[in-house]
Amino acid sequence: MSITAERRAALIVEHAKKPGDTGSPEVQVALLSERIVNLTEHLKTHAKDFHSRRGLLVLVGQRRGLLDYVKRKDKSRYDVLIAKLGLRR
Repeated sequence: MSITAERRAALIVEHAKKPGDTGSPEVQVALLSERIVNLTEHLKTHAKDFHSRRGLLVLVGQRRGLLDYVKRKDKSRYDVLIAKLGLRR
């Protein structure tokens, strides 16, 4: 269910704005999106796991907040980010 260290490092390198960047909104949204995909797959097989479902909703809310922040700061960065991650909206 969790992200492997290799996958996490690959996501950070792919979305970082400069080397060593782990805290930019783009990196954070990419990591949250990966966790959301993993939890969604888990919930497809464990439909009654309501604790994980709540965790999923928390992650979606965090991602939404970060996306709203990026959209407020720079619309073009937002458009590139959602296109790169394949998110709706």
